[in-house]
Amino acid sequence: MFSMSMTVQPQVTVPLSHLINVLHSMKSSVGSSSSSATCKSRRHKEHVSDSELHRTEPLWNLRELGLSDLGAQQLDELVNSMLPRLSPQEAPLPLGGQTAWRTSHLSTHSFYHNKHGFSCGAMPMSYSRLHPSPLQSVCTELQHWPVFVPSRGFKTLKSKTRRLQLAPDRPLESEGFTPSFMKGFLTRDKGIEVESIDSLLKTKNLPDGQQDAFKRGFAEGFLKAQALTQRTQDSLRRTRLILLVLLLVGLYGISKTPFISGLDSAVDPVQMKNVTFEHVKGVEEAKNELQEVVEFLKNPQKFTALGGKLPKGVLLVGPPGTGKTLLARAVAGEADVPFYYASGSEFDEMFVGVGASRIRNLFREAKANAPCVIFIDELDSVGGKRIESPMHPYSRQTINQLLAEMDGFKPNEGVIIIGATNFPEALDNALIRPGRFDMQVTVPKPDVKGRTEILNWYLKKIKVDPAIEAKIIARGTVGFSGADLENLVNQAALKAAVDGKDMVTLKELEFAKDKILMGPERRSAEIDKKNKLITAYHESGHAIVAYYTKDAMPINKATIMPRGPSLGHVSMLPENDRWSETRSQLLAQMDVSMGGRVAEEIIFGHEYITTGASSDFDSATKIAKMMVTRFGMCEKLGVMTYTDMTAQSPETQAAVEHEVRMLLKESYERAKALLKSHTKEHKNLADALLMYETLDAKEIQLVLEGKTLETR
Repeated sequence: MFSMSMTVQPQVTVPLSHLINVLHSMKSSVGSSSSSATCKSRRHKEHVSDSELHRTEPLWNLRELGLSDLGAQQLDELVNSMLPRLSPQEAPLPLGGQTAWRTSHLSTHSFYHNKHGFSCGAMPMSYSRLHPSPLQSVCTELQHWPVFVPSRGFKTLKSKTRRLQLAPDRPLESEGFTPSFMKGFLTRDKGIEVESIDSLLKTKNLPDGQQDAFKRGFAEGFLKAQALTQRTQDSLRRTRLILLVLLLVGLYGISKTPFISGLDSAVDPVQMKNVTFEHVKGVEEAKNELQEVVEFLKNPQKFTALGGKLPKGVLLVGPPGTGKTLLARAVAGEADVPFYYASGSEFDEMFVGVGASRIRNLFREAKANAPCVIFIDELDSVGGKRIESPMHPYSRQTINQLLAEMDGFKPNEGVIIIGATNFPEALDNALIRPGRFDMQVTVPKPDVKGRTEILNWYLKKIKVDPAIEAKIIARGTVGFSGADLENLVNQAALKAAVDGKDMVTLKELEFAKDKILMGPERRSAEIDKKNKLITAYHESGHAIVAYYTKDAMPINKATIMPRGPSLGHVSMLPENDRWSETRSQLLAQMDVSMGGRVAEEIIFGHEYITTGASSDFDSATKIAKMMVTRFGMCEKLGVMTYTDMTAQSPETQAAVEHEVRMLLKESYERAKALLKSHTKEHKNLADALLMYETLDAKEIQLVLEGKTLETR
């Protein structure tokens, strides 16, 4: 909006439109011409008539504008200078009782033109005069300025009335803009006007005789349509009702499933009548410990009469494959009581509270069927140490529920919990305290006697040569568990079946043992004569040192057949299990490890030694370090252990390294001296390996004694 400032007494700044209204009234008050008075009265009438649609601007008097002191002549000059005057040629004739000066309701191309009656770019002809006003002069000077004039094209009352006058037959549109899709949506339910039966009869020009038949057919069709619509609505109602019932039943069933509420309430126990302690071999001490539990389950009055209590839990600890699960089954089978089996991972779920709910359901069923046995395998997965973790704030609910069930406020008399784990150090301290797991039974790997019993047990289940001695196989399977021995017998049976034999012999058992220890044979590997010769002398060097060293283990087999990652192998067979080893035995093992590299150096020279002795050096270095840092077998450092070498001083680390080097060097020299003194035996054994590829202990002894081998 433009405003115009006038310097009068007092000074005041008012909008131009207000000032024009006042000046009109002043011209009439000072005695202007009759035509001007007429124009003013008519303009006032138009203003009053249009007040219903447009808000009028406020009228100002001379006192409010500070012009009360001006005379009539001064007011007339002021009015003539401010209001535009039309020349006699340009003045339009009055139309319809209106003068040329009137209020227009027709919108123009811009807001400025609509507000002030002319645009900045071109002066309208209706407002042109001989002497332009100051506002018109300013606008004329601004017509070349780079400004943007807003333009609009909205509809007004007069334009709408004009459209109605130009098109009287056109239906009146609703106010505002309505999209086509909205018009279709709003008029969707109006439909087409349905004609009456009488109008149809007139349109079809049916004879009088056929009109009654037409009406009757129309009525019958209408009734059938009504019946079809009713049947359709009834069918929809029934379908909705059935779907609602099915939805409610499904939701009720989901709420009762084990997925939400834990284990099913009907936890069926397992009867273990076919498993007893006779099926458990090689763990006699563990069987004796569990025999007390079996006696209590069979005759609890025998112990309660003296005031004793049934042990609530037995924890079986041992490496994998030693028979912990088999022992738990044997306990239930011997006592002839229900046996509930569960794995620790079954209680782990992503939903909060599911594990604790399953623990409750399991113990609830067990108490209802007491006396009974609950066996939880892999107990460390559910009974691990409790930690405060913000990532898993509810992870302790399951173990807390297990602790409460085992020794909580509610007693669980007659329920024995047997847990099995390979990592007892990972269990929570509250779980392994007395009152929960009262007994802790260690199930170790079997010794020679136990391995012999296990092998005899599994050999009875296959067709085997009666001349086989299980003790020989047991001596060569140091460190094997019960599961490993079962796998050995099964591999031997498969080998015999592949070879087309009717029974398993010692050869198949040895093949299975070597396959488990050293890996399968690689007969497809093409090795040239030079590498095969180096391998033969390398392995024969190990065998010579082992055969002529006093405290070394007896030789079981020597082969240059590639197995796994190695090109050859010499296996040692101790007569009995070694529970402890002497310094002499450790040095002998180091000498045997050095025999392969020493043989290569003696036969082929220092420039042609190979990388085949890397694993030998690893084992020898490990033994030397243990002798110095753990076993106190070094005179210089004394009987002191050094568990963490990084925490020792540089002087101590250097002393330890020096002693290890001295032990390895002395071992290397002893092996070299031994091989140089048995050069002939060394060559004969290497030639035999090149010819037969594999030699057992008896054949090695014959070669070293200078005897010939029988042709195979």
